[in-house]
Amino acid sequence: MDKRRVVITGLGSVSPNGIGNDSFWEGLKNGKNCVDKTTFFDPKEHTSQVAAEIKEFDPTKYLSPKELRQVHRVVPMALAATKEALDDASLFGKQEYEDKIGVVLGTGAGGLGYGEGQIKTMYMEGLRKVSPYATTGTFVGMLSSEISIYFGFKGMSLVVSTGCTSGSDAMGYAFNNIRFGMSDILITGGAEACITPAIVGAFCRMGALSTNWNQTPKKASRPFNKDRDGFVMGEGAWIFIFEELSHALNRGAKIYAEVKGYGATCDAYHKTVPEPTGRNLVRAMEIAVNDAGVSKNDIDYINLHGTSTVLNDAKESHAIKQFFGEKAYSIPTSSFKSMIGHPQGASGACGMAGTVLAMKNGFIPPTINYENPDPECDLDYVPNKGREADLRTCLINSIAFGSKNSAIIICKI
Repeated sequence: MDKRRVVITGLGSVSPNGIGNDSFWEGLKNGKNCVDKTTFFDPKEHTSQVAAEIKEFDPTKYLSPKELRQVHRVVPMALAATKEALDDASLFGKQEYEDKIGVVLGTGAGGLGYGEGQIKTMYMEGLRKVSPYATTGTFVGMLSSEISIYFGFKGMSLVVSTGCTSGSDAMGYAFNNIRFGMSDILITGGAEACITPAIVGAFCRMGALSTNWNQTPKKASRPFNKDRDGFVMGEGAWIFIFEELSHALNRGAKIYAEVKGYGATCDAYHKTVPEPTGRNLVRAMEIAVNDAGVSKNDIDYINLHGTSTVLNDAKESHAIKQFFGEKAYSIPTSSFKSMIGHPQGASGACGMAGTVLAMKNGFIPPTINYENPDPECDLDYVPNKGREADLRTCLINSIAFGSKNSAIIICKI
């Protein structure tokens, strides 16, 4: 069958650099550094004591105090971003679409932070004090259900959880679902809220987080620097409306960009260590480019996974040089994680949102904190200051524990 075309008609953002698309974009454009000392809990026992927290978000705008006691923080964040995306797409409150709209979201931890609190309650106060919502509040799959129930959407409701590629893989699933005729409109993207004592503590024990910059937290997230020492935990929700092109045109929707290609691979190598040659990230990019029907020479910008870990940054840089050859050095690339930390399973959605807005505004946000270049990482990372650019075809990369790789191509329409 002929593949249908898929476009983005709405976007919503809840981010450490601001609530709403305008704040998110202005923060990225201006290189706003959102990393600071952890305040959500006392981190004195943690080797990493910095995070990129969302401090302005008010969940009571979306759920009552009773409802908030039943869910993790990630739920109202996702609801807020979804509400903005629906408004942006002129779909909010349109009852005629309720049976057609489905939800496909990505998250790594989902409500794990809620379960963390309930387990503590059980051991400290006894089982009778545990919430009857302990199961549903923790269950990863409930994230899409909460959105479906809240807005009354009766299409498919699905969560994709593949670690740090979750958002990208959810968008890839939504993209294929629409273009092969199973849906016309899907809410997709990613949401994550992982700044909790146990989750951060587990990553500390793994040795994945930055520990050398606790006294100077603004320096901690420093992708592609020689002295990078781990990622900074972030959080956020970035939600999109994916829609079949003719459906969007028929209802007069504005269009941000067209989703053109998606590729996913696995290194099948290690739980946490990336396969050093990057050859399977190369394959993911190649699959996405071929799926999109474009040439790698068409790529104007690459949004990098760029976590600020020693192995990941080197692997990604090496893979890009393998795939693009000499052209790799002339393609601008950047990592938003330098500004807002690493929002785990929502990171691909964050990269997509920032890239869509970069394409719209003709401006590439920078990689900040680029001070001590690593000779192994020698691409154009748009260091420290953004730049104007006409972006027509862009690539968004994601890499996850379990040695997963995902790539998405979007184009100006």
